[in-house]
Amino acid sequence: MKHILLTLTSLLLASLAALHAVDASRRPNIVYILADDLGYGDVQCLNPQRGKIKTPHLDRLASQGMTFTDAHSGSSVCTPTRYGLLTGRYAWRTRLQSGVLDGTDDPPLIAANRLTVPALLKQQGYTTAALGKWHLGFGSELPAGVQADDTKAKKRAGKRAPGGLGLPAGSRIIGGPVTRGFDYFWGCSNARTMSGLIENDRVIENIEPITMLPRLSQRAVSYVAEHAAKAKAGQPFFLYLALTSPHTPILPTPEWQGKSGLGDYGDFVMQTDAVVGEVLAALEQHGLADSTLVIFTSDNGCSPAAGTDKLEQRGHFASAQFRGYKSDLWDGGHRVPFFVRWPGKVKAGSHSAQLICHTDLLATCAEILGAKLPATAAEDSVSILPALLDTDRAPLREAIVHHSIHGMFAIRQGRWKLELCPGSGGWGKPGDVEAARLGLPDVQLYDVSADIAETKNVQAEYPEVVTRLTKLLEQYIAEGRSTPGVKQANDIRVKLIKASAKPPNDKPALKAAAKESRR
Repeated sequence: MKHILLTLTSLLLASLAALHAVDASRRPNIVYILADDLGYGDVQCLNPQRGKIKTPHLDRLASQGMTFTDAHSGSSVCTPTRYGLLTGRYAWRTRLQSGVLDGTDDPPLIAANRLTVPALLKQQGYTTAALGKWHLGFGSELPAGVQADDTKAKKRAGKRAPGGLGLPAGSRIIGGPVTRGFDYFWGCSNARTMSGLIENDRVIENIEPITMLPRLSQRAVSYVAEHAAKAKAGQPFFLYLALTSPHTPILPTPEWQGKSGLGDYGDFVMQTDAVVGEVLAALEQHGLADSTLVIFTSDNGCSPAAGTDKLEQRGHFASAQFRGYKSDLWDGGHRVPFFVRWPGKVKAGSHSAQLICHTDLLATCAEILGAKLPATAAEDSVSILPALLDTDRAPLREAIVHHSIHGMFAIRQGRWKLELCPGSGGWGKPGDVEAARLGLPDVQLYDVSADIAETKNVQAEYPEVVTRLTKLLEQYIAEGRSTPGVKQANDIRVKLIKASAKPPNDKPALKAAAKESRR
């Protein structure tokens, strides 16, 4: 009898161990690293001929996993992309119809009752953390004794002052990341001359921007160390690491200055690459590399404020073969690096040409975990798990909607890309006002299978394609979603066709770019 009991106990323990192993495989740790304004062509392995910046850690990550060559941010600027990434919903369905949030004392863009990626993962037993740049709005409350009408307090609080100093230490954050699904937050609202460093819902200090990236790297590495034991014991973590680089202000630390031979921007990209390397090394050091799904991407294309003209003169093309830069509807504005490493699941050194979007994270996480999404969530999210597992045999997405800084729309389906404006839709030349003056057509249609650089507008030759894609975009707006499901409501009325956007004070695009980049 004793022998039988010992045998049964052994079998039970073995079964539990196997069950735990399956559960651990089904619930990987997830590390999502989002660079800020890193162009597709800034990564060496994506742009070997016209890219001059060394990115060894990103190149290694790509070699260890899957490279998506047709991945797009939900917008060509920051705030709307971050909204879509965390909610699975295009940000143009909200009040934010153009531009970005100011950063401080903007009401939260994510509604309190909306399902987010971290909220879903918490339901599945994950610990969740956001480190770095938030830029999705929150309210604030100054510390006791600090009066909002005091001039010095206003300056300390960064009340719309150029180069504001950020909220003073002790300020309370209202409606921030820890109210939108994250257990923990450490970071800042946005890049400024001085950044208010926030932990959870309090400003803990003000720091010089040049120190933000190295401190963020240190915090990410320590977070991995702090959660390694729990992760191995069956409680996985989700780490959303939103880097502040290589966005302006472009401030590589002294040890990186001069490394690229291309000036501060190239140095800052190399430093950004090194941060990724430090996080990957931390996963390996703590035995988590094989049980962690790592995603690296960027929130939009490289900004012209990085000095792209001078970089191109020196042989570096931050948008690679694509037209345009951050802010634009052309692919240089929103086609981004996208690497996924998941040992044992994703084949090393593989590539996918699937058309994907940052909004796809929520549906992908749900499918990985076998979770059912409510009808009121993830309206524009499509799971890319079949691509990751190499079981996809057809396009995963029907189409993808692009959106520019000025609120102009484009839609891409297969080989066709329709842009509902005469120019760039952003800061690129010609802008929409200039394009209209030049008598260019009101819409642009490109066959990207033959014209990846979007140089030949074929709208006149294919009017039926223009009509079909316009109707599809109208359908996506009217139904409140671009995926199958119950019709949903947009937060406000969405205007499909907009008048050509005029840059502030009719100044050149680069001045507008510089203004935005200071936010």
